[in-house]
Amino acid sequence: MREIGTFRDEEQAKTFSDLLLVKEIGNKILDDGDGEWSVWVHDEEKMEDAGNLLKEFRDNPDNPVYKKSSKKADEIRFEEEQEEKRYQKKVKASQFQWRYTTYQGIGRVTMVMIVISVAVAIISGLGSNKTMISGLFITDFRVSGNMIQWRPGLPNIFSGEIWRLITPMFIHFGIMHILFNMLWLKDLGSQIEFKQSSKFFVILVVVLAAGSNVAQYVVSGPNFGGMSGVVYGLLGYIWMRGKHDPASGLFLERNIVIFMIVWFFICLTGLVGNIANTAHGAGLLIGMAWGYISAINAKNLRRL
Repeated sequence: MREIGTFRDEEQAKTFSDLLLVKEIGNKILDDGDGEWSVWVHDEEKMEDAGNLLKEFRDNPDNPVYKKSSKKADEIRFEEEQEEKRYQKKVKASQFQWRYTTYQGIGRVTMVMIVISVAVAIISGLGSNKTMISGLFITDFRVSGNMIQWRPGLPNIFSGEIWRLITPMFIHFGIMHILFNMLWLKDLGSQIEFKQSSKFFVILVVVLAAGSNVAQYVVSGPNFGGMSGVVYGLLGYIWMRGKHDPASGLFLERNIVIFMIVWFFICLTGLVGNIANTAHGAGLLIGMAWGYISAINAKNLRRL
């Protein structure tokens, strides 16, 4: 935003502001004190057009044409106010619908993910029997004493076992590990399914799982698992999409954001055991980036 000019007369400043608005040049009037008012143009690319209009206006500020512009500007502002009211009504209705839906059920894909995770937890004894679920880890490895041995370069995946990029998300170690992940998955996953689509949710989960799992493997090797990378990715996506595009209907309760961020940093301390912190961070960053880009694209499309 840049200043285009100042006026000693407040009415002239308002009239010129109206003229700019009618010409589709967004602007704002500021009271500078000492009896002066400045007009600021929002879009710097329109400064040249605004400058030409200012020159014409100063040459003949009493031109009757400008009175007509003021009337037209009032109509534009009224329509913008009505549009904003409709927009806010849509956002509130969308949020209410999500709250209602949350109490009514769980997304289909979300439910399938929960069922698979619980089944894997039961079969593996919460990850204690790694032999039963060896095909779900990102790559094969062998435990020898306190040492873990594996062939570098993800050979299983490059030999065709592509599913290993995402299946570590179904492995959990301990009751609290799976309980927290499933509760967050239920809320965050269902919201995206209901507000966007199950198909989009599947794509998002695959990308988040693959990205966070590969990041964790690079840092610590293949002995890890959990839905946390995906869950934090969903958090980041909803957070950014809802913040920058409220019309999407996606939103987070403030206490959920605070709790998950606090938990993120508690995990970093190591007080809660060996946690896949890299997966948490990678998932969160991927989700936030995707949510922000999606929000900007959605708003641009609505302007067309």
